[in-house]
Amino acid sequence: MAGKKKNQNARYAVIGLIVALIACISTGLIGFANLLGSIGMFPLPDNIQEGVNLALQISIGLLVISLAVSAILNPDAVRRFLTGRQARYGSNSLILTLAFVGILIALNYIVFNNTDLLGSPYDLTEDKSNTLSKETLQILAELKDPVKATAFYSTNSNISGAEELLNKFKNNSDGKFTYSFINPDLDPVAARLAGVTGDGKILLEMGETKEIANFSTETEIARALLRLISPGARAVYFLQGHGEISFESGEITYGIVKSTLEAKNYTVNTLNLLTTREIPEDALSIIIAGPQKPVSEDEVELLKAFVDNGGSLIVLEDPIFFTEFGDAPDPLAEYLAEDWGIILNKDVIIDGSNPDNPYAAVSLRYNDHPITQGLSENLIVIMPQARSLTISGEKENVTQTGLISTAENSWARPNENVNDNPNFNSETDTPGPLYMAVAGENSATTGRVVVVGNSLFAIDGNFDVYGNGNFFVNSVDWAAEQEDLLNLSTRPSTARVFTPPTETWRFLLLVLVMVIVIPGMVVFFGISTWLSRRRRG
Repeated sequence: MAGKKKNQNARYAVIGLIVALIACISTGLIGFANLLGSIGMFPLPDNIQEGVNLALQISIGLLVISLAVSAILNPDAVRRFLTGRQARYGSNSLILTLAFVGILIALNYIVFNNTDLLGSPYDLTEDKSNTLSKETLQILAELKDPVKATAFYSTNSNISGAEELLNKFKNNSDGKFTYSFINPDLDPVAARLAGVTGDGKILLEMGETKEIANFSTETEIARALLRLISPGARAVYFLQGHGEISFESGEITYGIVKSTLEAKNYTVNTLNLLTTREIPEDALSIIIAGPQKPVSEDEVELLKAFVDNGGSLIVLEDPIFFTEFGDAPDPLAEYLAEDWGIILNKDVIIDGSNPDNPYAAVSLRYNDHPITQGLSENLIVIMPQARSLTISGEKENVTQTGLISTAENSWARPNENVNDNPNFNSETDTPGPLYMAVAGENSATTGRVVVVGNSLFAIDGNFDVYGNGNFFVNSVDWAAEQEDLLNLSTRPSTARVFTPPTETWRFLLLVLVMVIVIPGMVVFFGISTWLSRRRRG
């Protein structure tokens, strides 16, 4: 008796099933991503969304074609599949899976689009690390007018941290705080109109009033909000008359310094004590940036009286070698040394960590201070042609803080030897690390000084280099006492580190349970279920 003729093409059907499986997985993943994007949970840029749509269409087409080819090659297997127990169990599993996935999508959609659902968002962390401080919540509760935050982040910056933080502000503002992101590389006009330079800064606007947060931390944004709510008058003056850097256009100017401070609601003026002989009453700080000739004794007396009455000075003096000081006395340097214990050394820093330009000092060390907030080894300050500073010793009621300093492989070369070979000379050079900037505060008079051995780091061409602009603005904020408006309460973080048992038997028991018992139970119950179903047929 002749048997049923065997289908020779059936053996190729498995290839179609493998391709269909791969296409099915791909279709599921791409379709899920497309669904999240369409409901607004994870929107994608238009160009990427077009690619996702095309990939989804290709996956679906490949899935249909591969199944059709497989069915054509082995129609008997399709018939058995549709009428056998695999179809019965498979259909049940498919329905349960679709129901489970559908419930997850629905729940996520509802929660995502209702941020205040039943008092949400919820912070389930033990130390409430995802909750804003009570001071920040109080500031947000007192907002009378809407605040619009515009974060300027370039393509090279990761916005996830800033977006998460700004979203917390938004969720706790009762609709008064909104935010958006602008890429200054793609829209430089918006950044210029906002007075924002550099990357990662956030412009806050409330009506006609503006403030800029230099970086995206809760403290910085809360302080900017507080200044926005209570703008007040904040005037700083740049001393003129000694060849200081001006705001006029040119190669060496402080145009960006002026526009940045004005964007932070500072009133920026110039002051010539040689003609006025008087410091304005509204001055919070006097800035002396890059004088080419010494400030006179009479002027220093006026500045000293101003600081003794609670004012502040920011002194940025370049190495004498690059100025017109010559051998003339420097009354301002003498005042800083005598009253504050801060010495402007007569040298030039040579930085071995910067072999391409050893005369540009690089900050690699930071001391904890409001001025160094936000600076790190990843956000350095670079000062071309800088001089070193020294803290000479304790002064009554004065606290001195070395703000930033160079690495060990740097040295200070005396002015008279600047033209020598730049390599370290143990007989004449002072080895690093070297202070590049020092701050001083008098607890009795509340006067403050910031002394920096360089003025070129903040000119227009250098302001946006790494952390240069942040360091300058932080210095002005601290000197003008704008950093003490708010001190956020901090929460102790809870360290969550797994510590294995020290006893050997406990460690072995843990390994036995985690590596053998639990996985073994999963395998055992899986095999038992398979055998049980197989016996039932």
